[in-house]
Amino acid sequence: MRNTKPNEYIQMPYLPQAKVKAVLIDYRTDEDILSALDKEGIEIIKTVPCKELYEAINGHPDIIMHHMGGNRIILAPNIFDTFAPVLQKKGFALTKGDTWLARNYPGNIAYNILRVGSVAFHNTKYTDRKILEEFEKQNIKIVHINQGYSKCSVCIVNENTIITSDYKIAKTVEKYNIECLLIKPGGIVLKGLSYGFLGGASGLISGKILAVTGSISHFEDHNRILEFLQKKDIKLKILSNKQIVDLGSIIPLTYCVDDENEYK
Repeated sequence: MRNTKPNEYIQMPYLPQAKVKAVLIDYRTDEDILSALDKEGIEIIKTVPCKELYEAINGHPDIIMHHMGGNRIILAPNIFDTFAPVLQKKGFALTKGDTWLARNYPGNIAYNILRVGSVAFHNTKYTDRKILEEFEKQNIKIVHINQGYSKCSVCIVNENTIITSDYKIAKTVEKYNIECLLIKPGGIVLKGLSYGFLGGASGLISGKILAVTGSISHFEDHNRILEFLQKKDIKLKILSNKQIVDLGSIIPLTYCVDDENEYK
């Protein structure tokens, strides 16, 4: 992979301008998923475990960090010394967050913030202070909701469209002109817990392709999801034939400048 230039960083978090070149993903990701991403020409950056968190989420990227856009990332202090050098080698500017992550809710939600375009949604009682400061600098509106795991609860489709099983999030985002497909919960593996979330099991790998970690055919709402994505001109990329698994989001970080027309 050639050196990353500044204009190759994804400027709007989670929303790649074109074909994605590098993603951040849980260090325990199944080989089938890694192989599928590799075949797409995507570099895989694996997280490191955060020992203070319980095992199910201790490598979830949307738990341990928050992409502020461009090459700016705010990283939990728990894993800063071990993981910052990995990202710095890729040209990212790392800021150490103020909030040390703890095992149980709400001590583990400070960085798990839903950002949809220029609006962010989170339980602001627990949002990391450094992130709040950056939102203010960037004129990002922050909206308080009670759901602390707001990012992993939501699959981001484009800058004004999401999919979620969280009814309260669905009703809230509509007030900000964000269209939402509300689906039934369940059907997603998150080891050690009852179930995971679609947001944690997905991520855009181009402006028009949404990758998911496994097959959605067993979802009761799978036809509604496919129809909804088709209306939005979004194709689905299935990364594994196994059951879909929550990995704490597939977070796109860089894109291919030569393929920018793919986003249009």
